[in-house]
Amino acid sequence: MDAVTTADPTLPLSPYREIGRAEWARLAKGLDQPLSETEVVELRGIGDRLDLTEVREVYLPLSRLLSLYASATKRLGAATSAFLEEEDVTTPFVVGVAGSVAVGKSTIARLLRELMSRWPGTPRVELVTTDGFLYPNAELERRGLMDRKGFPESYDRRALLEFLTEVKSGAAEVRAPFYSHMRYDIVPDARVVVRRPDVVIVEGLNVLQPPPAPNDVAVSDLFDFSVYVDADPAHIEKWYVDRFLALRQGAFANPSSYFNVFAQLTDAEAETTALGYWRDINMPNLIENVMPTRHRATLVLNKGIDHNVESVLLRKL
Repeated sequence: MDAVTTADPTLPLSPYREIGRAEWARLAKGLDQPLSETEVVELRGIGDRLDLTEVREVYLPLSRLLSLYASATKRLGAATSAFLEEEDVTTPFVVGVAGSVAVGKSTIARLLRELMSRWPGTPRVELVTTDGFLYPNAELERRGLMDRKGFPESYDRRALLEFLTEVKSGAAEVRAPFYSHMRYDIVPDARVVVRRPDVVIVEGLNVLQPPPAPNDVAVSDLFDFSVYVDADPAHIEKWYVDRFLALRQGAFANPSSYFNVFAQLTDAEAETTALGYWRDINMPNLIENVMPTRHRATLVLNKGIDHNVESVLLRKL
């Protein structure tokens, strides 16, 4: 009789496989680096420490993995249509990117858009941020939510669901609201237009939130793959403050900026102000709403203090 092999009960069970940085970086072997140093600098957000090495060792393999998932999903869709004797109408592969304010998720989303568009199976990639689905400031004021901007209740969840439903239904053209970081508000007459690309990347704080009620649909139900960008909250706090100080000399200095009032603060005043916003608004949102959704992601990028990814968690199929 063959011996029966059982799992070691002393090992913690997990739906993820953990892959160390060195092991993950080896997956880039044989893959061409498609971006130049200038392109990487242009994609990098304020405060992010993204370089060619990080792109090659972390994000190039990730983009290849996403391309493989997208191609496999397309083949499965075609096989399902053939089985049902229906016309094959391929719909976009949707990737969600979640994580805290200042963790670098916007840079990662832009980078993945560029990298995925270089793979043969996914030449057309669009990026949509959920900032566009925040309620306008006037509505937030009416609801008493200006100090809760970025919390789940500050978003028009129904509009976001309708947008993604149209995308996944294969609509020829879908429009999303446009958010101006300069104005810190929705621009009424501006729209982001998505015309049936191969991939749509949806980036935002709360995209992995569970549904508000048991029978409701979650935004993440419409994702084919999701990425959570993780880091120690103490590290994110430092990145947030550093970014605030950098913006004071950059975007905040623009007279048209909503945050122009901060441009003339001293270093000490700016740091105190940033810490206040972090500890009163952004950290509570991270702890209460964002971080608890980490386990819902397909893949988790674990960042160290220098913004470099130290390990990857990939959900087991």
